[in-house]
Amino acid sequence: MRIAVFGAGGLGGYFGGRLALAGADVQLIARGAHLAALRARGLAVRSVLGDFEVRLPATDDATDVGPVDFVFFTVKSYDTDQAAQRLAPLLRPAGSNPYATAVVSFQNGIDNEERIAAVIGGEHVVGGVSYVFASIAEPGVISHTGGPSSLIFGEFSGERSERVEALLELCRRADVKADIADDIRVVLWTKYAFLCGLSGMTAAVRLPVGEIRADAAAREMLRAMIDEGWRVARAQGVPLADDFVVRQMDFFDGIEAGGFSSLHHDLQTGHRMELEALHGELLRQAQLSGVDVPATRAVHAILSPWARRNSMPSGPIAG
Repeated sequence: MRIAVFGAGGLGGYFGGRLALAGADVQLIARGAHLAALRARGLAVRSVLGDFEVRLPATDDATDVGPVDFVFFTVKSYDTDQAAQRLAPLLRPAGSNPYATAVVSFQNGIDNEERIAAVIGGEHVVGGVSYVFASIAEPGVISHTGGPSSLIFGEFSGERSERVEALLELCRRADVKADIADDIRVVLWTKYAFLCGLSGMTAAVRLPVGEIRADAAAREMLRAMIDEGWRVARAQGVPLADDFVVRQMDFFDGIEAGGFSSLHHDLQTGHRMELEALHGELLRQAQLSGVDVPATRAVHAILSPWARRNSMPSGPIAG
């Protein structure tokens, strides 16, 4: 089974490395210093589940890879449109033996699959979510600090197709927790609503999960953002359960106390932030749905100056 990891950062590097150890033919698509380190020294993963290193082919050009069975599409959401234009060399068309290439988006946000499908066609797009705390610690080195470390994916038709069944089997061989979604829309909105709360609070207060959990006001602010995501999803006809918010807060209470989010990581390290793909998009979806989202609006306002600062071409402002 051939897999291309398009955007081999924390998430893509961690899961791509695990699948390679299980026998998959994994090729990494990366850039810059990270790519140079992958070529020179291979991929090193420092993980709470056990460290490992693996040598994998790495490139910045999809034509070097050629058609694959699966693309793990793990670029930042603000790069989705540009990166989707580079997918063509990786794709095997519909009607191929055994199946068309599946591009599985494991990204933050709620509209990436639609944007990818507009470029390559919906028959190639599979929805996916990941639950993992992983980031690039230094070029060529992935730090995996916790989270469920699991994947959920599924066809938008709801079909348990041959290709998603094949991916599930590979994940199980790699000892990666995985499942196929009955309704991938529900899974995407579940992750999205939760992430808006978690990422918003860890970035806004710049403290880990445990300290947010221990403070009643901060915990309530996080709960309010999850509730707002639930109400927007329901307004759009996505059948999230009545007890959705309670269950997500139970999940939050079980996360490692030292956990943060990728939004917090990007804020702290001066990298471009996915604020618009998360809270900005929820504000837009809420306006279309006629739902008031004051907690999300407040956190978006707090983080907007940081997002602007970190997106400047010259990098973050000194000081």
